[in-house]
Amino acid sequence: MKKNFKIVSILMVFVLLALMSMACAKNDDAGSEGAAGGKNVSLDFVWFSDGNEGAVMKGIIKDYEAQNPNVKVNLIEIAYKDLATKLRTMITGGQPPALARISTTEIGAFSGRALDLSTYVGGADQFTAQFMDSIKPYYVVNDKVIAAPMDVTANGLIYNKTLFDKAGVKVPSSPDDVWTWEEFQAALKQVMDQGGAKYGLVWDFTPHRWSTLLYQYGGSMISSDGTKATINNEAGVQAVEYFKKLHTDGSMPTSVWFGGENPNNLFRSGTVAAHLAGNWMVSNYKDITNFEWGVTYMPKATQRSSVPGGKFVMAFNGSKVEKEAADFVQYLSTKEVNSKYNQESLFMSPRKDSANLDYAFGKEMFQIFSDELNNTSAAAAEDWSKQTIVPKFSNDLKNNLVEVIAGKTTAKEAMDKTAQAIDKAIADDKK
Repeated sequence: MKKNFKIVSILMVFVLLALMSMACAKNDDAGSEGAAGGKNVSLDFVWFSDGNEGAVMKGIIKDYEAQNPNVKVNLIEIAYKDLATKLRTMITGGQPPALARISTTEIGAFSGRALDLSTYVGGADQFTAQFMDSIKPYYVVNDKVIAAPMDVTANGLIYNKTLFDKAGVKVPSSPDDVWTWEEFQAALKQVMDQGGAKYGLVWDFTPHRWSTLLYQYGGSMISSDGTKATINNEAGVQAVEYFKKLHTDGSMPTSVWFGGENPNNLFRSGTVAAHLAGNWMVSNYKDITNFEWGVTYMPKATQRSSVPGGKFVMAFNGSKVEKEAADFVQYLSTKEVNSKYNQESLFMSPRKDSANLDYAFGKEMFQIFSDELNNTSAAAAEDWSKQTIVPKFSNDLKNNLVEVIAGKTTAKEAMDKTAQAIDKAIADDKK
């Protein structure tokens, strides 16, 4: 009996020691003091990649962890198409990630769950002053900083230098010398007649890229207060009429906007003088060897404008590591780290002081795209930042533009019809 009691006592001691050990380990994971004096934390960072930026971010994380040994950044890599579903699942399950890379398409949908960074980064004004003004509507919502810009995109003009040279047409050499659309159209005709181009221009089949012309005519899709459609005013109708004219005079092939041909493939064929696309095509076209190409300034209508976009890092409320997440966002936003990220990824930096990065390829091309952004209408980001509304009418806009090109309706009728879809989307968003 005595012997049994002794054995039980020894077993109880071992069990007690095991429980104490487990408790200590748990405390370490949850927030014990780390080597640098902060609590040990793990930051779940949901991430998607379009190119090599994931590898670049892993290097940045490694540097950060070396400087902050109490912080572990857990990069959760997913496909972009799964981003919204992944975030909704984590948030509704009560376990939001500390951080997520997010695009302009999703930023509005998750803004209500975002951590207001302004209280962690020295105030909204000081933080936002570092970045291009044209992208501010995307990440400052109701005076809250809901995300930090990581890279920016811009619509711009890529041209076939070989065809332009053959036709004896020189492109603008500075932002003070940009063409009007009429001058550009005449230049395209010369490149087609004397340079041998089959088409003058291809234009991506998306409302986003088309809206470049809308903003250059001084138009917008939605009023600045977000209460009604404005796309059917005089500027909107003029933009549609000119877009149709580019098709009817043969400068642009109808096949792209009728959905049959990929503009990238047409430009790569070497038979098209120019492509209105985005800065990401610099990396895409890098392997072209059958002709010389470059980037030049877009023509202007009543004013210059591009359409800004980009990717951001959002921190989430309820992660229980909000301060540490905000500290990491602050690190990513510094000139040194943000410049490294964009230079090595062949992206454009949103920082005002990082416009001239020393890229391994296309440095002068990125400078022109950056200049387009610095001469962009504020209406562009105000419109495209309304991502709880825009997706509800963008297909209507695209289809109505096709109807105009096909000659089935007038520009005014098409924009009136689009305005009705916009007003309905605004009303639905308020329900």
